[in-house]
Amino acid sequence: MMARSRKPVNPQAENALDRMKFEVASELGVADRVRSQGWNTMTSADCGRVGGHMVRKMIEQYESSVSGGTNS
Repeated sequence: MMARSRKPVNPQAENALDRMKFEVASELGVADRVRSQGWNTMTSADCGRVGGHMVRKMIEQYESSVSGGTNS
């Protein structure tokens, strides 16, 4: 079994992913807590919600780019 790596596949994308993570945290109302206490203090449920919303956004962005920018 391979060990998981915390490094992004594309290191240049790391800043964009961090921005997206905070954007989603803001949308979910947990950004202030993240800023004041850090990600380590967040519950696994909150982190899961942030991650789930990030994946949804990435899928939507990909689908939009594949379909030429129009939503069906």
